[in-house]
Parts: sequence; structure tokens; C-alpha cells
Amino acid sequence: MDSKPPSTTSILRVLVPIVALAFYGVIKLVASSEAGAKPGLAISLLILPVLLATVIAAVLHAEEIAHAIGEPFGTLVLTIAVTIIEVALIMSLTLSDQGHPALARDTVFSVIMIVCNGLVGLCILVGGFQYRQQDFEVEGASAYLSVLTALSVLTLVLPNYTRSTAGPTLTPGQLEFVSVVTVLLYGVFLYIQTVRHTEYFTEVDSGATGSRPLKKHEAVPWKASLFLVASLLAVVLLSKTFAIAVKSGLAYAGAPEAFSGFLVAILILLPEGITALRASWANELQRSINLALGSSLATIGLTVPAVAAITVYLGTELVLGLSNVSMVLLFLTLLISTLTFGRGRTNILYGFVHLIIFATYIFLIFEP
Repeated sequence: MDSKPPSTTSILRVLVPIVALAFYGVIKLVASSEAGAKPGLAISLLILPVLLATVIAAVLHAEEIAHAIGEPFGTLVLTIAVTIIEVALIMSLTLSDQGHPALARDTVFSVIMIVCNGLVGLCILVGGFQYRQQDFEVEGASAYLSVLTALSVLTLVLPNYTRSTAGPTLTPGQLEFVSVVTVLLYGVFLYIQTVRHTEYFTEVDSGATGSRPLKKHEAVPWKASLFLVASLLAVVLLSKTFAIAVKSGLAYAGAPEAFSGFLVAILILLPEGITALRASWANELQRSINLALGSSLATIGLTVPAVAAITVYLGTELVLGLSNVSMVLLFLTLLISTLTFGRGRTNILYGFVHLIIFATYIFLIFEP
């Protein structure tokens, strides 16, 4: 029997981690020959596309493993892979020279704004222009929003009002408590999504009347596992160079520090964002919602506890509380999202409202 030739995408996602690791080797050779000098212009310009390609390759390998092993472990593999990437990038910027203790906060807030306003707005707008209006499961959207509201307020708003420490921070004990409850909330949500009530997260016209059977587990694809590990290793190794390049670029452009959180969020969300937009164009709005809102929950539910654990261990400062302007945008986003996903049907107006809020968020990064 003739074997099917590998596609261009399959070849690229195998080559990308190899090229990224080789690129890291070149960086180390240059740094050692120049006595630890900062990366030059060529390396700084190349680091972002190389890192982006590596992140996309890691997500594709994680998705292949997820499809093979089925639920609930498939979703967990993909979530852990994205979390490792995000934590590596956040901690590299936080712990670099003249670190940014608020980067985790800025990244999490950027993820919420990008997902709940930018990505959701685009998906609804694209689907609305193509199909006039689209339907989705209200129960699934409500589950997403209830957990997202609790997680975002506990991690980004509560630190502004606790009295044990001054400023938008938490004590180590408070950080530990918030980390535990966020992991528990996200864990229960994953159980609901992948085991208990999977019907809440399927297309409304699928004809499902109860919980769908879980996918039969297959053998874990060892090649995908190997290249997933290689991709994640390349991201971790390149993250320090990425941090130096970002700080140099922001200083040269005169951009605010909060923009670095936006860059990290875009880097993490781009692969799933493209998939969500394609699903909306194919009239699969429910899948778009699952991809978009699921990304924001994973960021808060796992990334914040991971970063908190590292900062507590290292004894470094972690700023989590949002500014007053950012809190207004957060509450407005949660309110509009509740209205958008409360009816089970969308049109272009809802998408346009979300995009206006997203444009306001971008404007206020540079004109706070």
C-alpha cells in the first residue's frame, strides 16, 4: 500500500523546532564571541518570526496529540503546552534586567481584551457578514463567562483592595490561596467541558441530546510528542533573547511597558485565533467561542498560579492589581460579553461593539 506523502504543513512543523534550536545555538556562539553582548540588529529582527513559528509548531503538535488521545486528556495536553510557552515568556521579561513585575498582569489583561473583544468581535463580525446571524449554546457560553468573571476579579481586581500589603499586590499567603482557587475553578470547568456536560460545548444543530461519547483513545504519536518537546524547549531557550529584543525595541520606539504584555498575548493567541476565525467563517461559531474563551480561561487558571509560584519561590515582586482605567474596561467587557452571549444568537452589531471596546483598549495603552 502506498503511503500518503507528508503535507507541506507537516514538513514545516517538523523543521521549525530544529531551525529554532539551531538559531539559539547561533545566538549563544555570537554572545560568547562578543563577551555576552546584547543581540545585534539582525538577531533582534529575526527572533520574533522564529519564536512565532515555533509557538505555532508547538500548538500544532499538541493538537495532534490531543486528537489522538481524546478527551479529557487531549485538552489538558494543549493547555499545558500553551501555559509553558506563556510562563517562559512572562518570566524571561520579568526577571531580565530592569524587570517588569506587572508583566503577568498586563499579559493576562491583554489576553482577556484580545480574546473577549478583539477575537470574539472579529468572529461575530465575520460570521454575521457571511450568514447574517449565527447560533450557539447559551449554557456553554454562560459557563465560560461565569468562570472568567470569577477568575479575572480574583486575580486582577481583588489585589487592589486587600489591606495586608500596600499597592496592587498580594502577600505570599494570599497569592497561594488565589492560586489554589483559580486552579480548582479551572479544573472543575475542564471536567464540565470534557466529561460531565460536553453537550454544552457542541454546535447547536448537531442534534445532540445528551453527553456525547468520548473519543476512543489511540496510541500517543511519538513523533508529535518528540517535536512538541523540542518546540517547547526552543521557546524556553529563546525567551531570554526575546526579552532583551522586546525591551530594546520598546525603548527605541518609546512604547509603554504595558505593550510588552500585549505582544506576549498576541504571540500566544495567534495560532488559536486564526483557527477560531476560520471556524466562524465556516459557520461554526460554537467552536470559535470554545477556542477563544477557552484560551482566556487557561491563561488565568494556569499561568497566574505558575507565575505566582515562581515569584514566591524567588522572592520577587508580582503586581497583579489593575489600574482604575483598566478595571473599567474589564467590567465593561464582562458586562457586554454577558449581553452578547445571553441570547444564543449573534449578529454584526455585537461584533462591532466588542471591536470598539478593543480599539479603546489599544488606544489607552499609548494614551492612558
